Amino acid sequence: MDLPPSAGGLRALRAERLPAEVLAAVRARDGEDEDEDEETSVYLYDPAVAARNAAALRSCLPGWAEVYYAVKANGYPSVLDALLRGPDSPAAADGPSDAAAAAGADSAAGADSAVAAGGAARAGGPGGVEGFEVSSEREVRAALAAFRRVDPARSPRLVASGPAKSAALLAALVEAEAVVNVESVGELRRLAAVAARLGRPATVTVRVNPARVRLAGALQMGGRPSAFGVPEPEVPAVLAVAAALPQLRVVGFHVHAVSGNLDADAHLDYVRWCLDFAGRAAAAAGIDLRVIDVGGGFGVPFEPDRRGERPFDLERFGAGLARLPVPAGARVLFEPGRLLVADCGWYAAEVVDVKHSYGTDFLVLRGGIHHFALPTSWEIVHNFAVVPCPAPAGQHRPEGAVARDDRPVTVVGELCTPEDTLARDILVGPVRPGDVVVFPMAGAYGYEFALAEFLGHPRPHRLAVRTVPTARGGLTTAGS
Repeated sequence: MDLPPSAGGLRALRAERLPAEVLAAVRARDGEDEDEDEETSVYLYDPAVAARNAAALRSCLPGWAEVYYAVKANGYPSVLDALLRGPDSPAAADGPSDAAAAAGADSAAGADSAVAAGGAARAGGPGGVEGFEVSSEREVRAALAAFRRVDPARSPRLVASGPAKSAALLAALVEAEAVVNVESVGELRRLAAVAARLGRPATVTVRVNPARVRLAGALQMGGRPSAFGVPEPEVPAVLAVAAALPQLRVVGFHVHAVSGNLDADAHLDYVRWCLDFAGRAAAAAGIDLRVIDVGGGFGVPFEPDRRGERPFDLERFGAGLARLPVPAGARVLFEPGRLLVADCGWYAAEVVDVKHSYGTDFLVLRGGIHHFALPTSWEIVHNFAVVPCPAPAGQHRPEGAVARDDRPVTVVGELCTPEDTLARDILVGPVRPGDVVVFPMAGAYGYEFALAEFLGHPRPHRLAVRTVPTARGGLTTAGS
């Protein structure tokens, strides 16, 4: 099977549907690297879009719900800062440069406070998230650095996931007072040993793999054999082991069963099951239930034209949540990633060559899956816009064009493999070397999820931009 799948002649997005600020940034950068050692592509992020998305989610949730952003989706410091501050802050679209971001993320170890395990009062900024979900030492450092930049007096709040946490990561989590979503008996024992060595208790939730999940999505991690979590029938035995480890404080349960779900009613049923299970399991084991972490899994419509996908209905979901019974004293954590940041980012890569081979037209980019693997990894038709760019003064651009609208193009990258394909069979107008292809909806699992080291090409640049909010929210992807 060829990936990404064929678009079947879907027409490319019109460039004028991109935000004017994104168009200006793309055209300003076009050609600027011609004389530099590192010609590369670029990610453009509008952190304020992410902040507005977080506020929209929080406005729909009941008071007992809290939002912990999944850093793995996009760890750009300006985005993290905006998510903490919320959309009402004038600094929501500002942040450190790439160099400062790297330095800040890597110097942030050793914060002295994090998630408290009780209380229902929200700790986020005006409409911002309460905290971060992390899965590595680097993400811990990045999250703690964001808290220090935004408000040094604010206690960092972290939850941690991952099936093979290292001793160093476990130590960082204990020192940060994070809630650790534990995946197995072995991890319980390793965490207890780390906590004993540090002389500090560890706060724990047990990740559960439900026996059955009535929830569909692009990826499924629950309701089937999985490396993630404890099978539901084994939970009582795991809790008994935890009870015998005095270094651990079990405060609840974690479930993350699916990614990319767009059905609000199905997601509501899933949360209902999580609340019911957590209440029953805690009562049976004598646990003071404080945390029910229901994970993320909210989808975004990558293919509204081809598949008729609709956005996740937050208002319907929130109204249903408000009717659910929540165990007394428990707070419910949500861990959204792409829902908050997908539409805050654009991936832009220059067309280096236009090639015609045995009836197929190719646009060859200065970029590829080592920068932007989402279309292939997610197996989606990820539509794009072509931005015509004039040749800079004094620079020669080779001739070449795909001039006929009835000829679809395949968009490929600069890697030495046919797998380096970003789109197939998209109808475009005239294209020439030097124009720029821009993929919207690139703010989640783009830069972070790519094959960065393959062939050793330069990493893409990352820049923050401000776009003007529209009635339809972030970048419009529906329509052409």
